[in-house]
Amino acid sequence: MPYHVCLGATSHAFFDQWTFAPMTGQEPVRLQKILADAGVASRRASERLILEGRVRVNGKPVTLLGAKAVPGKDRIEVDGRALAGPEPIAHYMFNKPEGFLTALSDGRLGRPTIATFLEPLPHRVYPVGRLDRDVTGFLLLTNDGELARRLMHPSFKAPKVYRALVQGHPGPEALRALQDGSLLVDGKPVKPAKARMLSSGPDKGWLELTLTEGRHRQVKRMCSQVGHKVQRLKRVAYSGVRLDPALGPGSMRELSPHELRILREAVGLPEGNG
Repeated sequence: MPYHVCLGATSHAFFDQWTFAPMTGQEPVRLQKILADAGVASRRASERLILEGRVRVNGKPVTLLGAKAVPGKDRIEVDGRALAGPEPIAHYMFNKPEGFLTALSDGRLGRPTIATFLEPLPHRVYPVGRLDRDVTGFLLLTNDGELARRLMHPSFKAPKVYRALVQGHPGPEALRALQDGSLLVDGKPVKPAKARMLSSGPDKGWLELTLTEGRHRQVKRMCSQVGHKVQRLKRVAYSGVRLDPALGPGSMRELSPHELRILREAVGLPEGNG
């Protein structure tokens, strides 16, 4: 059977990283995507597996991220174990509780992670984006790599809605500053946002913020800049889909076809399940 060589890079180091694939008419795919689609790890974590030399294609170690293979034809191994076929695509709405990292492990520190809640699931899924340890609410879990990539890419401006319990009572000037893009995070202006007060008490109030970007601790930092420290924070909607009020902390359910359609349309994907 004739073979072609999938060239993974243009540097000199590439020449010992050929991936041979049978000429079957099927297009070769980047290894990190194949690993992610098979449920081995997220695409970024799969890239680390490749760089660490833990992936082999047709018996040859591959350590370049540009390397490609043909799923179902090339023999792909991770840590010596052959790769299974792609898992069915799954999408879950998860109500993240307080006190858990948005990660599948915490290395040497051993802090609690959301992996505890993922263990009973029939499919391996990964969080889309992250919520801080003390932030609760809507976290999307999926193995749909293309949908996840688009939702997280800044160009698609996927809106994320948060409800924050803040100290004091943000007035018109503070709300205007939260909305007009004049605040700086990491030395760069934030993108214009939406902000409105939901309710007020004697010395605190509930504020709703809608952001189209996701910088580190952005809501907390924005609110602190206008003089209203965040005491509690919850994400209540993501890219047009609202958190199901029937989901208690630590609970999840699959997205409905309607909810999935909203997410896919928001990032320019056709209807479908993958």
